[in-house]
Amino acid sequence: MILNYIWVAFFLISFVVGLVKLIFFGDMDVFPAILNGTFTSAQGAFNIALGYTGAITLWMGIMKVGEKAGAINFLSRIVGPFFSRLFPEIPKNHPATGNILLNYSANLLGLSNAATPLGLKAMQSMQELNPKKDTASNAQIMFLVLNTSGLTLIPVTIMALRMQSKAANPTDIFIPVLIATYTSALCGLLAVSIRQRINLLDKVLLSWLIGITAIIVSIIWYFTTLSPQQISEVSSLSSSIILFSIIITFITGALVKKINVFESFIEGAKSGFETVIKILPYLVAMLVGIGVFRASGAMDFLIKGFAWGFEQLGVNTDFIPAIPTALMKPLSGSGSQAMMLDTMKSYGADSFVGRLSCIIQGSADTTFYIVALYFGSVGVSKTRYAITYGLFTDFCGILAAIFVAYLFFH
Repeated sequence: MILNYIWVAFFLISFVVGLVKLIFFGDMDVFPAILNGTFTSAQGAFNIALGYTGAITLWMGIMKVGEKAGAINFLSRIVGPFFSRLFPEIPKNHPATGNILLNYSANLLGLSNAATPLGLKAMQSMQELNPKKDTASNAQIMFLVLNTSGLTLIPVTIMALRMQSKAANPTDIFIPVLIATYTSALCGLLAVSIRQRINLLDKVLLSWLIGITAIIVSIIWYFTTLSPQQISEVSSLSSSIILFSIIITFITGALVKKINVFESFIEGAKSGFETVIKILPYLVAMLVGIGVFRASGAMDFLIKGFAWGFEQLGVNTDFIPAIPTALMKPLSGSGSQAMMLDTMKSYGADSFVGRLSCIIQGSADTTFYIVALYFGSVGVSKTRYAITYGLFTDFCGILAAIFVAYLFFH
């Protein structure tokens, strides 16, 4: 239901803003720009879905091989004690647990092309357990909110774009990004756990959270000992090795169990193509709404309102030029990336707001896109509190990004 209100609001607000710009400012180009934004965004949604077709088809096929080889069940047993507390609706040793783990692992490594199809597979596994097929289950909401945190150990894409923008040290945002995105993930986990009445003081759950935090801190410390070039090389190499190792492990396991690897792959790949078809209408709807909102100038008015409000409160407004990236982040990943690049171009990659926009870009993921993508793939239309808590997670990540940017670079 909330998606309906948000989507309609995009169009109504955009129309009102367009009328204001036309009547009071004589902007004759505003409505042609809005109309052009609808078609451009629709084409962009199709291109995204088309671009994902190969990756999703490939990974759905690989996942089917792993499932038949027993790899998913093996992973489920390892993380079962932790996930059974975090996802109490999922039965012990259910394949959904392994699928969720693989998705989170791919996200941690910054392997977005692999993480998305793995996430879709995880959502489908949870949908099999969902008694109300049109309504998001508690497990699906927890999974989605943790995905919106965008927890990534190595922000390779952001560092590469900083290098393109001629930053003196493209990797100097690595630790701030890691702090911000982990804060986002932790806030999301705690908030949803409280809402779902999950016992956060459970010894197993608490020990896992402490252990994960210790690992994150250790990784941060390790990368502080490396040079910028070494950080880039280690992150790229480790990601590639881990990803290909998963593929080889699944295939080897299938061969040991005398499973027809090729036929299993084809079986999974077919479901991958079907998933893309289900996703497309949701992507078109959301991206068109966002595109209209941007093209009307409503986003610009919103940013100016933020600047005025903070000035009245006497708050330091040095961070305001990076707000467009923050506002676009929950709406569009490519849009927020474009805002980040524009900020670095306008102010410099090594400026305070240039670095801040990069930290914001890595602090969380695209909530509305993830909702449309994952829930759309399984036909869930009633999202309950998933969007609200996803946006809260984004908000925590953005606040953390601003805080660490002032701490590290101001």
